Amino acid sequence: MSSRLGLWRVLVPVVIGLCVVVWLFYREFDPEVWHTVHFTNRVIWGIALAWVFMLGRDFGYSWRFRVLTDKELRWGPAVRVCMMCEFTSAITPSTVGGSSLGMIFLHREGVNLGRATTLTMTTLFLDELFFVLSCPLIVAFVPSKELFGFGHSQFEIGIRWVFWCVYALILLWTVVLFVGIIVKPHAIRKALVWLFGFRLLRRWQPTVISLGDSMVATSKDLRHRSSGWWIEAFAATTVSWISRYLVVNALFLGFVPSADQLVVFGRQFVVWAILMFSPTPGGSGVSEWLFTEYYGDMLQNAGIALIIALFWRIITYYVYLIIGVCIVPSWLKKRDKKQIK
Repeated sequence: MSSRLGLWRVLVPVVIGLCVVVWLFYREFDPEVWHTVHFTNRVIWGIALAWVFMLGRDFGYSWRFRVLTDKELRWGPAVRVCMMCEFTSAITPSTVGGSSLGMIFLHREGVNLGRATTLTMTTLFLDELFFVLSCPLIVAFVPSKELFGFGHSQFEIGIRWVFWCVYALILLWTVVLFVGIIVKPHAIRKALVWLFGFRLLRRWQPTVISLGDSMVATSKDLRHRSSGWWIEAFAATTVSWISRYLVVNALFLGFVPSADQLVVFGRQFVVWAILMFSPTPGGSGVSEWLFTEYYGDMLQNAGIALIIALFWRIITYYVYLIIGVCIVPSWLKKRDKKQIK
C-alpha cells in the first residue's frame, strides 16, 4: 500500500494540473485581467463561503459513515476515512476513485472487513442514486440551451452527448446495484458470472464473482434496515453532493454576482458527470480545461474563468492532496503496528 501512495502518485496529478493551467494562461490569459479583479469584501466572502460548503461536503460524507456504521464509528475516525477517500480519489483516475478503497480505510478504523465491504457497496449505491434522481430535476428546471447550447457548436454537442451517455451508464449501473443488493442478489450474481464467462470478458470474471459475493452480503444487511435509516443515509449523501456543487456557486457570488446561480449549479452536474470518466488522476488537467470552456460564456473573459477555476481546484482538489500527505504516514504506521501485533 505504501508504494501505491508514494510521493510520485501525488506529484503526477499536480504536475498535470499545473501544466494545463500554464498552457491555459499562455493561450488565453490577459495580464490586464488582474487589474480588473479586486479582492473586495464580496470576493473574500465568496471564497470563504466556498470553503464552508466544502466543509459541508466533508461533514455529509463523514455523517454518512456514522449512519452506515450505526454510530459505532466516532466522528474522528469517520472524518479520517473521508479524508483518505478524497486523497486516493485525487491520486487515481476518476474511474477508480477513492470510494473503491473505502473498505480498506474502514477496516483500519476497526470495522470488520466483511462489513466494511458492505458499507462501501452501500455508499456506491447511494452516490449513484443521488445522481440518477437529481439530474432529471436539474434538466426540468434549467433550460437545455443553458446547460448545453451556449454558442460553441462542436463543444456543446460533445458535452451533451457525453453527459447523456454517462447518465445512461450510471442509471443502468444503479438499477443493477438496486436489484443486486436489495431485490435479488443471487440472480444478479448468477447473471454476471454467466455474462463474464464469455471468452472476451473472462479475464474479469474473478472480479465480477467478488462483486457478486459483496452484493449478496450487502443484501443480507440492508434488507432489515428501517426507512428512517435509509432516509438519514440518503440525506447525508445529499448534503455531501450539494455542498460540493455549491462551492462553484459561492465563487461566482464573489467574482460574478450577476451570474444565474441556478444555471451555475445545474452545470456542476454536467461537469462532474464528465469528470467521472476522466483518465487523469483526480481529473487533473481535464477539470481546469473543462471549467474554463464550459463556464466561459457566463464570464466577461477567459482570464476570469481561469482565476475561478484555480480557486475551485484549490478548494476541492489540491487541499486534499496536502491533507492526504499529512495523514498517510501516520495511517501507514498504524497499519504496520497492527501487522506486527
